[in-house]
Amino acid sequence: MTLQARTMRLTCMFSSILLFGAAGLLLFISLQDPTELAPQQAPGIKFNLRLQQPQPHKGLPPGTSQHGDLQAPARRDSADVSSQGPGGVHLTEPDQPRGPINPGARLRPRQRRRRLLIKKMPAAIATNSSGGPDGRWARLQRSQQERKRVMREACAKYRASSSRRAVTPRHVSRIFVEDRHRVLYCEVPKAGCSNWKRVLMVLAGLAGSTAHLQHDAVHYGSALRRLDTFDRQGILHRLGTYTKMLFVREPFERLVSAFRDKFEHPNSYYHPVFGKAIVARYRANASREALRTGAGVRFPEFVQYLLDVHRPVGMDIHWDHVGRLCSPCLIDYDFVGRFESMEDDANFFLRLVRAPANLTFPRFKDRHSQEARTTAPIARRYFAQLSPLQRQRAYDFYYMDYLMFNYSKPFADLY
Repeated sequence: MTLQARTMRLTCMFSSILLFGAAGLLLFISLQDPTELAPQQAPGIKFNLRLQQPQPHKGLPPGTSQHGDLQAPARRDSADVSSQGPGGVHLTEPDQPRGPINPGARLRPRQRRRRLLIKKMPAAIATNSSGGPDGRWARLQRSQQERKRVMREACAKYRASSSRRAVTPRHVSRIFVEDRHRVLYCEVPKAGCSNWKRVLMVLAGLAGSTAHLQHDAVHYGSALRRLDTFDRQGILHRLGTYTKMLFVREPFERLVSAFRDKFEHPNSYYHPVFGKAIVARYRANASREALRTGAGVRFPEFVQYLLDVHRPVGMDIHWDHVGRLCSPCLIDYDFVGRFESMEDDANFFLRLVRAPANLTFPRFKDRHSQEARTTAPIARRYFAQLSPLQRQRAYDFYYMDYLMFNYSKPFADLY
């Protein structure tokens, strides 16, 4: 065999070895878990989402509200879970110490999917199910899941068309915005709203403590922005990415609390605006003094006004339905708290949004502080002044609130 033939033979053998090696490498790669070899995703891109959104900018420029309809965002599937701002809700056990975070580390696809599931269920605690002494956090987690389940089932049964409606500025006019911790709070008067506004102002860095914020500064100042003051992009961005919460109260107790606050104490607005109209319409042989001042409205007269389809003066937020104030069948709230368990629910929520450890929900009552809070026995005494028919009609008036928030019937004869 000549030298040239030998050289060609060695070259062919070497090429064959290289080809077999390449084929083996390809076979090895094909047998690996594809999720381990998937390319890293750019920020804002999520796996297994029907609707994908780019990573929103933390500071949208403020704009004036638009008066057209706003298309409701996807309820939770399109929520942004990749941002790591101070308000990102990562629901680990609140007291669990956290290890150092490597800002340059990238999440694997499985980790991203897991975080997406956590974001979809913001009340779920992702780690130790005991959650603290006596399973306290686990109990609060289960309570949140049950409340949201009941609310969504009631909406699906009685307000199915609401979920298909477009969000308008009116639907979000009672929602207050706290951008630093990415919180949206729907105000329900007489359900702890004054103290919740204090908490939001501290979260926003507008005050150092809730104790130093006066009632008028909380309610009549302009420190907190409402969601309807943002433009269309700002509204949809916050509805889709912020943690939305509301707190509710037993409807009859809330109604009595509003009546005691507005009509049993001097009030320069409710007496002349509501009181005079109520006395003039529903009190026979009213005195000139009562007609002039509107003071001394009685609870049965107030309920007559509430139930009258031709009210002499309009509805007020202090006794309006929660369904009208917060649109819970249209806006998918992440957290539903109760006035009756305010301390536990509120402080649990503050841990979930990574509020400062020294911030807790205030207990003080800043108006008529010497007067007892309205409780179930006090509410029953007021409703005892009504006829059974009036109580039934009042229950019918608040029926959807009773249903959505799973409150029991306050009187046995109601149906």
